[in-house]
Amino acid sequence: MRVAVITESFLPHVDGVTNTVCRVLEHLRDRGHEAMVVAPAPAPAARRTSPRTHAGAPVLWAPSAPLPGYPAFRFAVPWPALPAALREFAPDIVHLAAPAGLGAQAVFAARRLDVPSIAVYQTDIAAFAARYGLATAERTIWRWLATVHRLAARTLAPSWDSVDALLRQGVQRVARWSRGVDLECFDPGHRDTDLRRRLAPGGELLVGYVGRLAREKRVDLLGAVADLPGTRLVVVGDGPSRAALEQALPGAAFLGFRSGRELSAAVASLDVFVHTGVHETFCQAAQEAKASGVPVVAPAAGGLLDVVEHGRTGLHYAPGNPAALRTQVATLVGDPQRRAAMALAARDSVAGCGWTAVGDELLGHYRDVLGTGGRGGHDEHYALAAAGPRTTGAGDREAARRDDRRSR
Repeated sequence: MRVAVITESFLPHVDGVTNTVCRVLEHLRDRGHEAMVVAPAPAPAARRTSPRTHAGAPVLWAPSAPLPGYPAFRFAVPWPALPAALREFAPDIVHLAAPAGLGAQAVFAARRLDVPSIAVYQTDIAAFAARYGLATAERTIWRWLATVHRLAARTLAPSWDSVDALLRQGVQRVARWSRGVDLECFDPGHRDTDLRRRLAPGGELLVGYVGRLAREKRVDLLGAVADLPGTRLVVVGDGPSRAALEQALPGAAFLGFRSGRELSAAVASLDVFVHTGVHETFCQAAQEAKASGVPVVAPAAGGLLDVVEHGRTGLHYAPGNPAALRTQVATLVGDPQRRAAMALAARDSVAGCGWTAVGDELLGHYRDVLGTGGRGGHDEHYALAAAGPRTTGAGDREAARRDDRRSR
């Protein structure tokens, strides 16, 4: 199978879309398939050192421009050469990762070439735009995104909240495709006593956030837990908000961007993981924390309703409410037995979520769309989601959610 992967974000920029695309490319290689990547070109200063292949797949750079207010993120501008690049590669299927501008160009080109496409909904672009001063464009953005997704043969959404959001916008061929996690990289065994000693010389509990430091992530809410007695706040990641956050949270340990073994150790060494963003379609960082045996405190919103099982693998709090966030973190800090039980349950909850299984699931969707195989081993809840609003009621989707939680 030949797969053209069109992504709005790729290396050297690291985010949830990039991470997922990299895992998809690696799985395609491991299963003997051929892939090509088309992504926005990185900033000129980074192009010399940016990879032009990943997992054996060549990377084509589309013309790009910096996002206003977030220059590290590049977005694609119209590229007339895209149809010719797809025609030359001759894909069997086009995989659209978080399609927006570049994905829209690709879905139209794929239709002209009579090649089916699968769109992966991963970024709440409308909410993202609102956080950057474009709130009045939210409805227009949704109309555009819905048009792109309707043109795809199937849309894959990472959580039930995302499935419902797409159905409300009239996108009907929707299936739930969750995210995988590297169960070797993220494991309780990576807990680092030396790191903990450096970060908490007085034996404090480590309360941490891992992710991009950007406006839409609402990392400023960490101020609500920065002074909890007996704790030390740890922030892992980088982004345009870092300088302001360091000034607002002078007692916190800012570890910067980490990857590989350093990231594994940083996550596993936490006692409580905190997430603050309310517009997550999934939240890979929270799943990585669970795999590391760390209970999660997260807003009761978006994909985090799926990722965090309240009372078992972590606690939910009212979205955007700093007092509620502080209360839930303090609850876990003050109850070591409950914290330990949640840590065990968190790791257990991701036992079947390795990237191999998730990648095979994706290949099943490819085969479905191409008509070259059966349902690919998909569980019943995929069919329920794909049925659309006319045949799938709220009660049916809630039953499917319960089945899904039992299966994980």
